[in-house]
Amino acid sequence: MPSFRFLHAADLHLDTPFAGLGRVAPHVRRALQDASLQAWDDLVGLAVDEDVAFVVLAGDLYDGAERGLRAQLRVRDGLRRLSDAGIETFVVHGNHDPLEDGWQAIAAGGWPDGVTVCPAGAVTTRVVVRDGQRLATLHGVSYARASETANLARRYPSATGGGLHVGVLHATVGTQPDHSTYAPCSLDDLRRPGYAYWALGHIHRHAVLSTEPHVVYAGSLQGRSPKPAEQGAKGAVVVTVEDDRVAGLRHVPLDRFRFAALDVDVSAAPDVASIVDLLRRAGDAAAAENGGRGLVLRVTLTGVATGDDLRRDGALDELRAALREADEAVRPLRWWDRVRDATAPVVDRAALADQESFVGALVRHVDGIAADPPPPELPGGWLTALDDDVCGRVRGRGTAFEVDAAAELRDAEALALSLLVAEDAS
Repeated sequence: MPSFRFLHAADLHLDTPFAGLGRVAPHVRRALQDASLQAWDDLVGLAVDEDVAFVVLAGDLYDGAERGLRAQLRVRDGLRRLSDAGIETFVVHGNHDPLEDGWQAIAAGGWPDGVTVCPAGAVTTRVVVRDGQRLATLHGVSYARASETANLARRYPSATGGGLHVGVLHATVGTQPDHSTYAPCSLDDLRRPGYAYWALGHIHRHAVLSTEPHVVYAGSLQGRSPKPAEQGAKGAVVVTVEDDRVAGLRHVPLDRFRFAALDVDVSAAPDVASIVDLLRRAGDAAAAENGGRGLVLRVTLTGVATGDDLRRDGALDELRAALREADEAVRPLRWWDRVRDATAPVVDRAALADQESFVGALVRHVDGIAADPPPPELPGGWLTALDDDVCGRVRGRGTAFEVDAAAELRDAEALALSLLVAEDAS
């Protein structure tokens, strides 16, 4: 059988307004909103350059019906490019673009040749043929409504006939704590039909859940907010097929902007001006790590801060404004969204311990706890009373719950002393 490639993408959220950001400059807002559309154009270019046999889009092409027209026209133009290149496209709709929510800007007959948009209800099956040979059979179903709670995976027919069988589905597989649950199913549900590849949408991080069969989340095309799930590389998956089997996967970043959270130790900075320089260098390093893409940055200042400049009312707003002004001409765009101060003041702990005061008693009490720590009875008994899912969230997935009592004690003391010393100084 011939070898070929196909492209899997999902969660394009075209023309997304971006969420969770403070007020941004108009030119930054425009650049962010255009980013998803530019990423779509790059996806189309990637499909043509890779000479893929077909493209599957696993839901949430759009971000909401009220923003649909601009996005749908951009999608139509891109699909026309794919059609002209002889590339078929297979589309399902998800919870952000369900069919009953008014996606009527382009009628069913208005799409280019070679485009299959799956209706809701029964699963649609499409056979892809090239040069007289059956390459693949694609199966998919769209959401009728956003609040899809049915297990749609159980509607998919068993694989029959030659070639690669691909299921295209927008769904929650297993437990996904960072996302709302839609069309929930299990890996066993996806193994049942005997397909070689499941092209999934809904989860915004690229992930391979299984290799027999391949069960793959492409992740979103463009990050949309500072949430952890929206950080990191976003793009599409190029799948290589040999002898009717998946021979390789390649995640290709296509995003124009990335959200990054930076922790910067400012202990060595003698003043606020030096902190600005330090943060700008951290921004340069983040840009290099992210392939020179535009960045939306949130930074947390850590370490020991000299002086009281950072604690002055309005100091952090001034610091953020200085960063924005200094990087206004940087290209690709760099936007400093938030600066948070988590520094500790300089504290002479030994001198405080000698004081006959509340602060001195606190330091001596901490020394006593550190010398003879109590047994950590609460966490173990507490966790055994919780169900597995909640335990997983408390512990961190796949790890045992272990309390670093010494570290927690140091952090608690540092916080208390920073508040008490700052109060005494005011």
